[in-house]
Amino acid sequence: MASSHTALPPSPPFQPELVADLRSDLAGAGYDVANLGQIIGQVAIAALDREEPLPARDAAAASTEPAALLMRLFALGQEVSRAEVDRALPTVGADGVTHLGLVRAAGAGPADAMRALVDLRPVSAGPASLWLASDLGEGITGRPLDPGHVLGVGGAGRTLAEITVDTPARRALDLGTGCGIQALNVAGSSDEVVATDLSRRALAFAGFNATLNGVDLDLRAGDLLEPVAGEAFDLIVSNPPFVITPRTGDPAMTYRDGGRTGDDLIADLFDALPQYLAPGGVAQFLGNWEIPAGARWSERVEAWAARCGVDVWVIQREVTDPAQYAETWLRDGGLTPERDREAWERGYRDYLRDFAARDTDGIGFGYVMLRRPAAPRAPWRRFEDLRHPLPGAAGRAIAATLTAADRLHASDQPQSSDQTQSCGQPQASKPQSSKPQSSDPTREAMLQGRYVVGTDVTEQRHYRPGQAHPQVIQLHQGGGLARTMTVPSHAAALVGACDGELTAVQILNALAVLTDEPVGDITAQVLPVLQDLYLDGFLHPAE
Repeated sequence: MASSHTALPPSPPFQPELVADLRSDLAGAGYDVANLGQIIGQVAIAALDREEPLPARDAAAASTEPAALLMRLFALGQEVSRAEVDRALPTVGADGVTHLGLVRAAGAGPADAMRALVDLRPVSAGPASLWLASDLGEGITGRPLDPGHVLGVGGAGRTLAEITVDTPARRALDLGTGCGIQALNVAGSSDEVVATDLSRRALAFAGFNATLNGVDLDLRAGDLLEPVAGEAFDLIVSNPPFVITPRTGDPAMTYRDGGRTGDDLIADLFDALPQYLAPGGVAQFLGNWEIPAGARWSERVEAWAARCGVDVWVIQREVTDPAQYAETWLRDGGLTPERDREAWERGYRDYLRDFAARDTDGIGFGYVMLRRPAAPRAPWRRFEDLRHPLPGAAGRAIAATLTAADRLHASDQPQSSDQTQSCGQPQASKPQSSKPQSSDPTREAMLQGRYVVGTDVTEQRHYRPGQAHPQVIQLHQGGGLARTMTVPSHAAALVGACDGELTAVQILNALAVLTDEPVGDITAQVLPVLQDLYLDGFLHPAE
């Protein structure tokens, strides 16, 4: 029902001088996440993130602070007077933000009333604190979104910003930039940032946001990787249009639908992105994948990984059934049974028929990390299902694991083109390392290494009543990816002795003496666990 969509205003024009004045005024007004948290409270901010504006409206109405007035105007869609705009933005003024296409005369009500044409709010995602402009959401307009809608920072965008590695990059690429959040997030650690999008409207918003935040971006129009053909990057980030959408019914949303059938877009990224990674380069993107009835969740993902020739690490974060999926994305577009029962039921059936045509039983969502090794070697692959909440700074933990994996597998021999490798048990949440080879210099180096336990690691032991020895020993991470690892007793003893003084092999030799067991047997049992402890940040090199 295209006629029911919100008509989009023109995207903000490029007027650098006025944008610079606006930036100065926003900073002077304290229009930032921390200050707004003090003014309206975290409960109201959390509700607003869930598209429920009422608590924020009440709290902002009770404040006379300029930041509260700007929130009422730009984030809550309320009318404010021209005099109030001039007071909150004394340099650019009401005339300036009107010329920028950010506000207009309200039309109804007081003659001097003004209303925002865009959503403009402060965000804190990843290391960056930014101001971002985007199209008004359906919570403000009360109508379904236009297919060309430019999204602000949603849950997926925040997630990608938080998991992005913090490694400095010479060249970075934001694939499908939208309003520009990911490009701006990596700009602080990158010498050059290229951002692409099929939507010229999205690129206009990204350009405005780059200027507003004082960042230079190389913006290019085109479908996915077409604008950067033949180029290489040290970091690629993408919150692509991964939503699985039926190819029938109402027009798809540009910002979330890649125009392909099922999860073909994500399969295409597995195939294409490795060609654009410089040696040592990392690509990170979010995605949905279909889980056929009776299959392992990772079965299709493993097949994509097997042919891409680089390191692959996939973390599944959630699984929904086809009905849940349909409800989520119909509502995301502003369509509800209360607004239009007929359109809701038609769209719902389109989703269910589409999934049934491919025998899809579930839809997974998660993170994909690809890394091109700096030197030729066999690819490392890991597929895991982690549903628990992750702590902050996950990007740093992901970068550390990728670096550790590169070192751990540095001596792995390159495979021929018809071979595949999968390091892990896809059906388990914790991957299992392969059995060590005594002739492998990298693994031998691990035995000669000295280690210390991460400061966030704790141990928990579970005993059967009356038993002297624990039945289960678990190590917990407070940071990193908040993992819990069950370890055998010898591995727990190794961890307990890791204070940086003795090498791993010295500790294992001592365990052999204490237990009267062959040191080779203990080493064969403990070394794979040691590799996982090192890989996941439970143990760090003493150096």
